[in-house]
Amino acid sequence: MERTGTAGTGPGEVRLLLADDEHLIRGALAALLALEDDLRVVAEAATGPEALAMARAHRPDVAVLDLQMPGADGVAVATSLRAELPDCRIMIVTSHGRPGHLKRALEAGVRGFVPKTVSAQRLAEIIRAVHGGSRYVDPELAADAISAGDSPLSVREAELLELAEGGAPVAEIAQRAALTPGTVRNYLSSAVAKLNAENRHAAARIAREQGWL
Repeated sequence: MERTGTAGTGPGEVRLLLADDEHLIRGALAALLALEDDLRVVAEAATGPEALAMARAHRPDVAVLDLQMPGADGVAVATSLRAELPDCRIMIVTSHGRPGHLKRALEAGVRGFVPKTVSAQRLAEIIRAVHGGSRYVDPELAADAISAGDSPLSVREAELLELAEGGAPVAEIAQRAALTPGTVRNYLSSAVAKLNAENRHAAARIAREQGWL
């Protein structure tokens, strides 16, 4: 959604897009950032597709994205924005800072990765730093990512686990992935073994919790 009164941003102002599906959180954040003289929220969004549409329409300097949004998560939005609006700096603000999420975000070109527990004043400082070309990753999230290591899953195993996450039968997964049912079973069995899970549904849950899906 477009912010009212944003047509005349002044020189030196940082133009922001805020995207979060929780209206109360997004509104409170917008109100707090509006208290900063050099920051201007020019657009807000509640879903991934809406965030992309608002970014294309308003071309913000910095996009502050929630990690988990309907339609497309923050990392997927960041990937698209990096390709379409390379001058837009991207930040992820999340309450689900799993190690795998951080790695995916950095690979997508995200310049800031912070928890939602950060204060508004500190967030404003990080926004300015990211806009200026710096990168900021919350120290605790970075430490967790280092200690957790990389995902043990192959790209195909992760893809099939994600398809299995909603309880789809093997035949349906095979059709969607253009593989034979036997091949799908082999990949899923490998993923289950790597994650020391009871079954593919438990494996998908573990992988999701770690941010590997």
